[in-house]
This record gives sequence, structure tokens and C-alpha cells, in this order.
Amino acid sequence: MTSRVIFISPASSRALRQARFDDGDSIDDAGAARARAAAGSLPRAVRVVASPSVRCRETAAALGLRAEEAPGPAALDAGRWRGRTLDEVGAAEPEAVGRWLADTGSAPHGGESVQDVCARVGAWLDAAADTDGRTLAVVEPEVVRAAVVHALGLPTEAFWRLDVPPLTATELSGRAGRWNLRLGRVLDEREPDPDN
Repeated sequence: MTSRVIFISPASSRALRQARFDDGDSIDDAGAARARAAAGSLPRAVRVVASPSVRCRETAAALGLRAEEAPGPAALDAGRWRGRTLDEVGAAEPEAVGRWLADTGSAPHGGESVQDVCARVGAWLDAAADTDGRTLAVVEPEVVRAAVVHALGLPTEAFWRLDVPPLTATELSGRAGRWNLRLGRVLDEREPDPDN
């Protein structure tokens, strides 16, 4: 049995452009238009899920997907930093930000550490491997990072070295505990899917 999980990052939003910890904002008009235009580029799936965030649910809807809300691939809980930019937090709490960026086990904001989100997303991905067929998951960029770290057995420090642009697809496919990675296809570039 081969499982495929295609992670789709949300369309652009004000918070994403400002490097702001999720504050529940909506995708912007340009992001929604790009998502609607990309709707036809997605392959069929046996399961479609979305992170609980507003921008992931709105992206899924703009892509024409009926997504089930899934807490396993939810965004990193940024605690009291929610809604603030990294620059704002860095100016107010430079030592805490430095600790958070240097130590993936640190959570000075009172939420989840990077290690915690990698473990949570990894457990969800391992469970998803039991699904025969394709899963589409519209998730926050940090969830894509955590999934890649887990699937490839990378150290959690690699989390900070992975960039996930808006409205791109990252595919993991595998069987028997081994994942292969296909990175960053832009959704509005239609290419034939041999499995479709």
C-alpha cells in the first residue's frame, strides 16, 4: 500500500506577508483569486483535511475542496506571541526569541516548541500512512516543515532551514515507514498527474 500526502500551504494573507504569528486573519483577495484559479490543478484524493486556522479553511474553500478540520496538522501554538510579528516580539523579548530560534525544545511564548509541533505532526503523518491513496492537507507552512523534518528523519534544527511559499504543494509518498519527498510545486502550474 502506498500512501501519498500532499501538503498545500495557504494562500497569501496580511499575516503571512508580515511574518506575523497567526492571528486568525483571512486570506487576501489576490491569494483567494490564485487559489480559485488553481482549483483544477489538484489531483483527486480519498481524504481532504485542513488545519483549523481561518486562512487554511478559506484556502481549502477557494480551491474548491470540502475539507475536514483536523487538529493533528494544526499550526504551531505561539502562545502569547499570537498576532505579533517576529520583529515586534524580538524588540520586546530579544532573549526569548533568541532562545526559541536556537533551541527547538524551547517555548518561551508559553505555547508549543518546535520539537513539540514536529512530534505532533509526525504522529499525524504516521497515522496518515495507514490511508491507502492520496490525502490532501491544507496546512500552515510550519506544519509542512514539521512533516518534512519527520519524514526525512532530519534534526529538528532543520525546521528553520525550510521555506514554504504560499499556495505550493509538497508531496510525501511512501510505504512501510519510508517516505519520499517531492517539493514545492506551485499550484497554478497545471501539470498532468499520472495517477489521475
